Formats: sequence, structure tokens, C-alpha cells
Amino acid sequence: MRLSRIILVLVTLAILAGTMFAGETIAAPILPKQFGGWQISGSAQTSTDPAAADPVNAAVLKEYGFIDLESASYTRDDGRKLTLKAARFADTSGAYGAFTFYKMPQMLVEKIGDQAASLNERILFYRGNILVDAVFQRLSAMSAAELRELAGDLPLPSGSTRNLPGLPAYLPSQSYVKNSAKYVVGPEALSKLNAPVPAQLVDFSSGPEVVLGNYNSSGGEATLMLISYPTPQIAGDHLRRIEAAQQPGAPAAIPIAGPIFSKRTGPIVAIAAGPLSQSEAKSLLAAVNYDADVTWNENTYTTKKDNLANLLVNVIILCFIIIGFALVAGVAFGGVRVLTKRFFPDRVFDRSQDVEFISLHLTQEASEPRPKEVSPSIKTV
Repeated sequence: MRLSRIILVLVTLAILAGTMFAGETIAAPILPKQFGGWQISGSAQTSTDPAAADPVNAAVLKEYGFIDLESASYTRDDGRKLTLKAARFADTSGAYGAFTFYKMPQMLVEKIGDQAASLNERILFYRGNILVDAVFQRLSAMSAAELRELAGDLPLPSGSTRNLPGLPAYLPSQSYVKNSAKYVVGPEALSKLNAPVPAQLVDFSSGPEVVLGNYNSSGGEATLMLISYPTPQIAGDHLRRIEAAQQPGAPAAIPIAGPIFSKRTGPIVAIAAGPLSQSEAKSLLAAVNYDADVTWNENTYTTKKDNLANLLVNVIILCFIIIGFALVAGVAFGGVRVLTKRFFPDRVFDRSQDVEFISLHLTQEASEPRPKEVSPSIKTV
């Protein structure tokens, strides 16, 4: 009894401890101690405050799902130095959004991690849910290869958090201005971009995601803004609000910079703005078409369970097994009977005397006398 009480107390304490520290998980380190010939200098600095990563855009990083930051300095034997800042986000969409927010049009595209861009000694790339900002003291021919090795050592998120957003794929490729795509999930990031529609009309409380891209036109650079809402009905309601804001007498608190062209395709609201002619705007909007992606998860090949010939073979084998079982049972039953008659003659089977059995002699007692039977006779005249 005393032992059971002790076990009960220990289990209760374990449950309480798990409840108290359920939200306190130890994050795995981001940056390795060494990679590609670089050795860490001192110890890495960590912080969960987005202001430590970017004091000016801390609210933007929070919108993208910022979790923590790890920064460190690295050195090589030749005396060169490298500074790394690695920001971890809740999912890959957050790291991709932050990458597009910091990416500048004058940057060069690099093949590091999932996506990368470089400008002089600075290289910005992301892999999974981690955004890395690398600043070299002096570049070399192997700098990109060294960062590719670093990208391979970064921890990856699990499950669906590794999926990239699908909205940027709807940006048309014709006349697109390189490095101009911006993926936005909150009003703070949208307010820092030259968006044709303000955050009040986008209404981020409805759960939309936004992507912006610049396009070359006859009058200069135009902007295409795609807003994806959870359902087509919600998208239709917000499109009507955006169109109403352009009408005379619209509230001045919701300004729209210049005339815009808009349309809805599925749950996506497409808005074109800038120095565009009507034909150019229609052509640009016509290139945006929502396509529902249906995933077919059923196997397209035949397995052993789905093969009809295999099923017939198993049925035949089952029939032989049943026949064999019947033969064995018949032989066993007959053998027991033969052995019993041999060792116990006239005791169990084939007795010499008939075994009595109870029989009921039931007779019908007539309450009235039977009528006499009259024999037929032939009367001659």
C-alpha cells in the first residue's frame, strides 16, 4: 500500500513538471562549429528578440514568424574573417518572405541553399526555415562552395512546415523585373513596400497572403499585386471593397495611389497599377489564372494485394488447404473408429445386443363407435 502511494506521488509530480515546462523547449543550435575550412571564433550569440536581428524591421520579422537568432564570427588560417547571422522562423514560408523582403533588385542570383542573392561581399540565402546573412571580409573563388557546405549543415524543419507558399508561382514571367517579388503576410511589411492597395483594404484579419512584383511597361515599371484569400467568396467581397474605394466620395483614410486595374480569379485578387495602358493592364491581368491543384494519392501501379491473378492463386491454395484439412479430419475420425473397434470390440461400436430405447405407444380412443363398414353388393333385377 505504501509503495503504491509513492508511485502515485511520483507520477503526479512528473505530470505537474511536464505541464509547467511544456512550452519551454530547447532549440537546436543553428550554426556549426566549423565548415569549409572556417572555424568559429569564440562562442555564438543567441537571442529570441527580433530587434537583435534588425532593430528597424523587428515588427516585420515578427510577422514572418521569427523564433530566434544566432550570430557568430568565423576565421580561416589565412586570416580572413566571416560574420554570419542566422534567423530561424516558424516555417519555410517565413524564411522565404524575409528573404524577399531583404533582397534588393541589384543583387545577383546565386545557387546556395534554396535561394540566394549576393551584393559585393554580402550573400543572403535561406534553406528551410533559416535565413542566413553572410558578410565576408574578402571573397574568394570558393566562397560560394563554402556557403553551400554550410547550407547542408543547417537543421531542417519537419512535416508541412518545409512547404513553400504557392502564391508567388502565379506571378507572370513575361516582362518581370528581376528580384522584385515580395512575399507579405502582415500589414507591417506591406506598409514598408510601395503597394498599390493599403493594408486596411487588404484586411489581414481575414488570413490573406500577398505577393508583389514589378513589370516593365511602355511607361516605366508597373506593379502587380496578388492577394490570396481563404475562399473565393471572401476574395469577391474584398474586391468589391477595393473597387468601391476608387469611386468618388470614398473615405480619405483609405487612399489608393493612382488608378488601378483589378480582377478576381478563384480566391486570388489581382491588381495592376502604375504607368500602364489599358491594353497592357488587361494583358498583364490575363496572365494570372488560378488553377486548383488536385493531388491524387492513390497508387498508379499494381501491388500484390491489387493483382487479380495473385488473388486467384491464393483462392486455389486456400481450396487445397481446406481439402487437406478435410482429408486429415476424415482419416483421423476413421482411424479412431477402427482403433476403438480393435482394442474395445463390441463395447462402443457394433454391440451384440440392441440397445433399448423408450417408445411411446400412442392409440386413438374414439368417443363414438365407428360406423360399420358396408361391403358393396350388386343388385340384379
